[in-house]
Amino acid sequence: MPVIWLRTAALLYSVGLVYVLVFLFRKSTRLFTPALIAFGIGTVFHLVSLVELRIETGHFPISNSYETSSVCAFLVAVSFLAVYSYYRIAIFALCLFPIVFFMTLIGATEFPVAPWSSPQIRNIWLVAHISTVLIGYAALILAAVASVYYLLQERQLKQKNIRPEANTLPSLGTLDRVITQSMNAGFVFVTAGTVAGVIWAFVESGTRWILDPKIAFFLFTWAVYLAMIFLRISAGWRGRRLAWLAVGVLGCSVITWATHAGLRNLAFQ
Repeated sequence: MPVIWLRTAALLYSVGLVYVLVFLFRKSTRLFTPALIAFGIGTVFHLVSLVELRIETGHFPISNSYETSSVCAFLVAVSFLAVYSYYRIAIFALCLFPIVFFMTLIGATEFPVAPWSSPQIRNIWLVAHISTVLIGYAALILAAVASVYYLLQERQLKQKNIRPEANTLPSLGTLDRVITQSMNAGFVFVTAGTVAGVIWAFVESGTRWILDPKIAFFLFTWAVYLAMIFLRISAGWRGRRLAWLAVGVLGCSVITWATHAGLRNLAFQ
């Protein structure tokens, strides 16, 4: 039963993740209240899961990486709810909603599930994971290219050694918008690909998936991407800072993709 309550909590936490992804494009907080309610209910289910696990095992549930991830996610969730109830700071949700969801999702994979019902479903799920990640990387590459042009344009304008009629680069404002929208789209698809990848690895490898360094580095890259998005929205990082962040995240993504060399062959085994 503890794993059922925990997976229910992860499902409720996913509403917060959806809110964050929608906010990137619409900048609307209308969905925040439903997401906050789902998040609060998820925290209750999370607490029930931990209490039942404590009763069943007879020890505090931090004996492995899954339990530790779950407990940490619960503490983060409770801390956010406490801070929000007192200070009404909603901006923290943009970073904490996704983190709590993924940490809870990791904790919910402690107990294996039935294997794939058919090779076709397995392959379709893997192709969906790879496809969404590739779309996200394509958007990130576009953001990185725009970032390079932004830095070049900014340097030329500062040096004042170009004539306006000879400058073929887009304006800084246009490049900044391209970087922002590309980063947002890339984060949405990379996040969807990360969720699909974790679930695929869990069904494929059972509890052994968490020991795969490729998965760990993929999650690290996603976390860096999330940090970049959070800094852009909360701290107002734009222009040069945003450009360098986009290039840095692309570098992490390239390394991540290199660690997954040969993954495409799995889709057709």
